[in-house]
Amino acid sequence: TKHTVTQFFVFLYCKLLWRGLKFVVRKFTGRCELQRICYNNKHGARRTLKIESSLRFSKNELLQSALSVHPDKVEKTIDDIMALKKINPDTNPQLGISLQASLLQIVGHRSLVAEVEKLRREPYDCENPKHEDMLMKLWKELRPDTPLTGRISKQWCEIGFQGSDPKTDFRGMGLLGLHNLLYFAEHDKATALQMLHDSLQPKHKYLHTNEHLHSLSLPSSYSFAIVGINITDLAYSLLVSGALKTHLYNVAPEMPSLLHFQQTFCYLMQEFHCFWIEEDPSDIMEFNRVRSKFHRRILRQLKNPDMALCPHFSASDLHLVNL
Repeated sequence: TKHTVTQFFVFLYCKLLWRGLKFVVRKFTGRCELQRICYNNKHGARRTLKIESSLRFSKNELLQSALSVHPDKVEKTIDDIMALKKINPDTNPQLGISLQASLLQIVGHRSLVAEVEKLRREPYDCENPKHEDMLMKLWKELRPDTPLTGRISKQWCEIGFQGSDPKTDFRGMGLLGLHNLLYFAEHDKATALQMLHDSLQPKHKYLHTNEHLHSLSLPSSYSFAIVGINITDLAYSLLVSGALKTHLYNVAPEMPSLLHFQQTFCYLMQEFHCFWIEEDPSDIMEFNRVRSKFHRRILRQLKNPDMALCPHFSASDLHLVNL
């Protein structure tokens, strides 16, 4: 149609104009696009997202393929890019370091998505001793003073599972849900126990003081473990959609790891709990509404290229070296 032809020519014109503009800017500044990005943007999401976009939309195959190289090949790839762009590494040492750090973040994100996806696809297997050990550890962390009477028990409801066998609740997120819950219980135990305690409380408590009855408003109760699996799903969707790149590129000096993802989960659990209290839902039937609203708020925050959801998790905690 005439409209389609017009759109095509507009696209072609814009593409040629953009390439012409890049050529003029390079001649004027003496720097290629990758150089300008590295020199004009601080390390983190601002720089890495622009480098990622530049490589993805490049017409050069070497630059395009750089996005999918193995982490061990990153250093050689940077050398190849410098040679392609005719950049002397001796007179531009910082450029190679900056490009390498950003490319490690990019390929690391891809590896993290694959690792998280593998865990999500692995079903919980009650015949697997490792799976069972993790589940027993979760109980001991959350109910340290209460022995479990049996593997199949209604006691599991005390930590927020729906029935007498938690296996059925892990169907949606597989082992990923269990890994996240156990990490939260082990590494942020005080917060996890407080959240579990709060989640078991009724909507209102009544306190007797000086012969008067006072109503203490509390958040509507929810199932701790089920919410943890649900927030795992939220974190997973943020990761695979690319929305979480902003946060990961700002907190991981080089390759984002599963540890970064699990720490993000802990943050999201704490934030959702506070958000749940703020929203003051009348009952658990409002969960999907509150979750959707919370999801939208996190997405808005991640649109800020300087955003780090949990900046208190420093690189030193992860034993990483910031180039």
